[in-house]
Amino acid sequence: MKRIITLLLLFVVTHALAQDETIKGLQSDANKDFKKDPNDTIVKTWKTGSTISFNLAQGSLSNWAAGGDNFSLSLNSYINGYAFYKKEKHSWDNNLDMYYGYVKTTSLGTRKNDDRFDLTSKYGYALSPKVNLSALFDFRSQFSKGYNYPENKPREYTSNFMAPAYIMLSPGIDWHPVPNLSIFVSPLTARWVIVNDDSLSAKGAYGVDTGKKSNFEFGAFASINYKAQITKTISYKGRLDLFSNYRHNPQNVDLYMTNMFAVKLSKILTATWSLDLIYDDDVKQFGPNLNSPGLQLKSLIGVGLLVKLRNY
Repeated sequence: MKRIITLLLLFVVTHALAQDETIKGLQSDANKDFKKDPNDTIVKTWKTGSTISFNLAQGSLSNWAAGGDNFSLSLNSYINGYAFYKKEKHSWDNNLDMYYGYVKTTSLGTRKNDDRFDLTSKYGYALSPKVNLSALFDFRSQFSKGYNYPENKPREYTSNFMAPAYIMLSPGIDWHPVPNLSIFVSPLTARWVIVNDDSLSAKGAYGVDTGKKSNFEFGAFASINYKAQITKTISYKGRLDLFSNYRHNPQNVDLYMTNMFAVKLSKILTATWSLDLIYDDDVKQFGPNLNSPGLQLKSLIGVGLLVKLRNY
């Protein structure tokens, strides 16, 4: 019996010592620094992400001596999505901007104050670290019907989805002198102006011939895109497009410019200011007789939610 007990004790002690050595071995392995095999490293060829912003403002008055609308409400939304590809000398940048906004007041009713979307796709082949041989596609239009509201006159129907729309195909050189700055230049660019609406095409709106629904333009194009993190809380995104139509008044250069400043107030709360400028010599809706071109300007300031999603 004593022999059996002795054997059992020897077994337990031996097993415990073996477990102790195993635990020590596992602890030692856990503290080791493991280096990843360079051959297993996979370089990401795609970078995707999006930005979603909603700004809401509301005001109301009651027995307000200075006057004003009893009620006002505005909602503005901005959604950006992008997908960037890069592998060896090849790159492919895709960007979609969508804006939509409504304002409602007691006296004026409901009107939209922002409506547009812009899809840009650009392929590049690197000739040097800062210069690409590129081809650009751009499509720009709006989502819904738009109106002008002349003083003391009925509202005037001016736009709709695909009326107008702008489609551009442009081969050229894309220069990146510094990070986050792109300067694209093309001397040979094809642009189509589409007015897919019977009543607007009958007026010859946006430069199409009366009764026609599209107009082909051929000219020179330049696009400058820039992003900057001005401070830890202030960022900027801007774009400037210039187009000269060789076929009609090439000296009158069309301008399309967008600017967006964002001030981060908290993790998701942001103040934004957008300033857009457009000049198109073929858009003759301004002046005393509403038949002259003019510089279009839109400024929107708001505070709301801004969320950025990235997959790097």
